[in-house]
Amino acid sequence: MLIDFHTHCFPDKIAPKAIEKLSFTSGGLTPYTDGTVSGLKDSMKKGGVDASVVLNIATNAHQQHSVNDFAASINDNKTIFSLGSVFPFSEDAFDELERIKELGLKGVKLHPDYQGFNVDDIRLKPLYKKISELGLITVFHAGFDYGFAPPYGATPDKMARALEWFSTPVVAAHWGGINCNEDVIKYLCGKDIYFDISFGYAMMPKYYAEKIMSLHTPDRMLFGTDTPWHTPDMEKRLLGTLGLTSEDMDKITHKNAGKLLGIEK
Repeated sequence: MLIDFHTHCFPDKIAPKAIEKLSFTSGGLTPYTDGTVSGLKDSMKKGGVDASVVLNIATNAHQQHSVNDFAASINDNKTIFSLGSVFPFSEDAFDELERIKELGLKGVKLHPDYQGFNVDDIRLKPLYKKISELGLITVFHAGFDYGFAPPYGATPDKMARALEWFSTPVVAAHWGGINCNEDVIKYLCGKDIYFDISFGYAMMPKYYAEKIMSLHTPDRMLFGTDTPWHTPDMEKRLLGTLGLTSEDMDKITHKNAGKLLGIEK
């Protein structure tokens, strides 16, 4: 079984414009799907993916309701596990978190750079507490973002401080922080946090992949692609070079994710 814990797609009517804008902003990244739900499902089929977690982001307060409505519309808790999102400083963020829970979504995606915050801002402590009270998973974009200039909102040192305010699972995307390998090792490895391995192929040096894997252990790692920007086969190629046992591969490719999503024991 293969569960992809980091994918993106958009409503059909906005997908072309969203993909074009994101690609341009990030320096011309090549998309491997058209950004639609059907495009994601085609990629899943080609890559042997049984279930995908779709990460939606509300980039402003006015988007929250529609973003979460879309998340719920594609969520089947079988092949698509869609996460909601809130704009952290919006007046109705707490109400929207309640609605995310009522919609049957498993968690939320927060992107500090798109949403304009630092993960360790003390003002966010009540929000994180509310997320935890609702039993939701939180996935953070972590590390650099190619569409933005530094400083970045979710570097490993900031993530380590924010982690103390959660009592439910937290996932730091992109191996704990894209382009932050030394600080991931220093601040995050060994802590009670999951890393997804998305966007690692040709981006994550093998030396650091092996070191982070050994220090953080496969028990806290999740397969992910960052579709449409990478494909399942890309990330499987990277994993295949790390000398992992079949038991550890099972943990990374589906068992850890299955436990978080409530579909495996």
